Amino acid sequence: MASGCRIGPSILNSDLAALGAECSRMLDCGADYLHLDVMDGHFVPNITFGHPVVESLRKQLGQEPFFDMHMMVARPEQWVKPMAVAGANQYTFHLEATDNPGALIKDIRENGMKSCPCCHPKVQLGFVLPLLQVGLAIKPATTVDQLAPWANQIDMALVMTVEPGFGGQKFMEDMMPKVQWLRTQFPSLDIEVDGGVGPDTIHKCAEAGANMIVSGSAIMKSADPRSVINLLRNVCSEAAQKRCLDR
Repeated sequence: MASGCRIGPSILNSDLAALGAECSRMLDCGADYLHLDVMDGHFVPNITFGHPVVESLRKQLGQEPFFDMHMMVARPEQWVKPMAVAGANQYTFHLEATDNPGALIKDIRENGMKSCPCCHPKVQLGFVLPLLQVGLAIKPATTVDQLAPWANQIDMALVMTVEPGFGGQKFMEDMMPKVQWLRTQFPSLDIEVDGGVGPDTIHKCAEAGANMIVSGSAIMKSADPRSVINLLRNVCSEAAQKRCLDR
C-alpha cells in the first residue's frame, strides 16, 4: 500500500530570508514533510537554491524532517550525489530531463545507501547519509503512459498540476485522470500532486488517488497553517478510506 496521506508545504513560498525558521514553523504546524523546489534556470526559467542550502537546513533541523527534493534541473544526474550528501531523503527528477531514467534511478539508489557513521565525511555535522527514495515527475504535457514503465522501480510519482517553474498558477483539473490511472494500475505507489493545490482543489486530488499533497501559498500564506494542513490531510485520508471500502 501507499505510505498514507502526507502533506508537504512547498517552502519556496516561505519567507526566504528566514528559511530555517519557516521550515521549523511548518513542522510545528504538523507538516509531514518539506517539499524543496530546485530550479537551475535551464529546465525551467527560474533559479532557486542548491545543495548547500539543503545541507544548512539539515544541519539546523536535524535528521527527522523528510526532505523531498523536486529537481527541476536540466541535468538531474549531476546533482544526485551532492543532494545525497547534503541530506536529501527523496530525489524527484523529471522524466523529460533525462535520456536514461533507468540508469538515473539506479544511481539514486546507490548514492542513497547508508554510509558507515565512523567514516562519513559529514559525521562532524551530526548526520549521516539517509537512504534516498526515488521520485519521478511528469509535466502536464507528458502522458502518464510514458511514466508507467518505471512505476515499479520508483517510490513516488509526481503529477504536476501546473507547469513547473512558476508559482501562483491555476490548478489544472485535467491532470486528475493521470492520478486516477496511476492509482488504479499501481495501488501501492505514492502519488504526489504539486501546483495550485489548496482547500478549494484538494477534494479533486484526493478523490483521484493522490496521497502526497504539495501545497504552497495555501499553507505558507495562511494565518492558520495548522488548520489548512489538517484540512488537506483529513480530506485525503477520508478519500483513501472510501477507496478501501469500495474495493
